[in-house]
Amino acid sequence: MAKGIKKQKLTDEEIVRRNLDLQTAFNNYIFKNPGMMDRLPNSFRLVILPQDDPELSLINLQILNKRQKKDKPVVLVLMKSGRISIKHAEPDVFLPLPVAA
Repeated sequence: MAKGIKKQKLTDEEIVRRNLDLQTAFNNYIFKNPGMMDRLPNSFRLVILPQDDPELSLINLQILNKRQKKDKPVVLVLMKSGRISIKHAEPDVFLPLPVAA
């Protein structure tokens, strides 16, 4: 486990609830910034890493690692948790780089 992260065991229900909060906050951001949709791939895997919830960030990265699929690019989003208004903390969206053939 990474240094500085307190080892707590989140229940599956807590993981789902927290991720749904993050997804809702990100969806709100997309609706308020529709130009972002033009920058996203047509089909992708979204991974949201909450900057203020390192335990959930680590869990989300572990889930990504376990479910690696090469058929879709991964879009990473760093943001404050869904409990904070997206107006005050816009997410950082990291789009996949095109692969040179």
